Amino acid sequence: MTLRLVFMGTPDFAVPTLSELVGQGHEIAAVYTRAPKAAGRRGMELTKTPVHLFAESCGLPVHTPRTLREEDTLDVFSAHQADAAVVVAYGLILPKAALEAPRLGCLNLHASLLPRWRGAAPIQRAVMAGDTETGVMVMRMEEGLDTGPVAAAERLPIGPDETAGELHDRLSRLGADLMGRAVGALERGGLAFQPQDQDGVTYAAKIEKAEARIDWSRPASVVHNQIRGLSPFPGAWFEAPGPRGPERVKVLRATRAEGSGQPGELIDDRLTVACGEGAVRLLLLQRAGKAPVDAGAFLNGARLGPGARLG
Repeated sequence: MTLRLVFMGTPDFAVPTLSELVGQGHEIAAVYTRAPKAAGRRGMELTKTPVHLFAESCGLPVHTPRTLREEDTLDVFSAHQADAAVVVAYGLILPKAALEAPRLGCLNLHASLLPRWRGAAPIQRAVMAGDTETGVMVMRMEEGLDTGPVAAAERLPIGPDETAGELHDRLSRLGADLMGRAVGALERGGLAFQPQDQDGVTYAAKIEKAEARIDWSRPASVVHNQIRGLSPFPGAWFEAPGPRGPERVKVLRATRAEGSGQPGELIDDRLTVACGEGAVRLLLLQRAGKAPVDAGAFLNGARLGPGARLG
């Protein structure tokens, strides 16, 4: 026996879970994702989400409502007569009527160890906070923000230099497997839920642009976590002296280093930068409009040496 499912997701993170459910032979009655966005220089092209593109490649029907609160949209959603909905980084709020429409409820895959990092950016926030462990959880959705009871979890260590992008990919694959097992248990009537702990609740707020600029006066541990937590997107950045004035440079990879100096000062010829406490060595950088390069290539082009200051 298989289940009749509605899948709701948008980014790359959600694609492995949809692929897993299709591969298990469940009937995907409909796929819901965010509407295509304008792209290109003049905004004339519409770009479909990764979930949208994958669903089309599988021949699955795709719905892209801008909200789920309108009566007509809810009627269509209910008409799918789904056993359950599986939600992975969808990006739209499900009102109570939508949560109650599937016979067995709505399952959500969340990329943290709840109740830590409820909200929009759990992977980035975990890395930026210097967490050494995270994971994925399957929970039953309710009206609160990631407050529902949990049915299954898997844990992962976070490497000391691991970026949010690398962690994202590992959690995406792990989450697909976990949700596949959870849906299988739901199908057999053996999926049990436990309320979340009320202690240790933290919120993973959406990343704001102002958070991306590096403040070298902060401790090296904080700067390092900022760099890897914002890599590859939006990318932590600093200003370097350039032939036409200061230029913005993103840092995509760094590591902790020995040494000290004035905050923002280059203290060797390997692109080691002093922070408020300690130092970081920059390993992979990207100028605006250019491809990422390693520190050596960057220094050859930038002509920076010990004693130079980064803004």
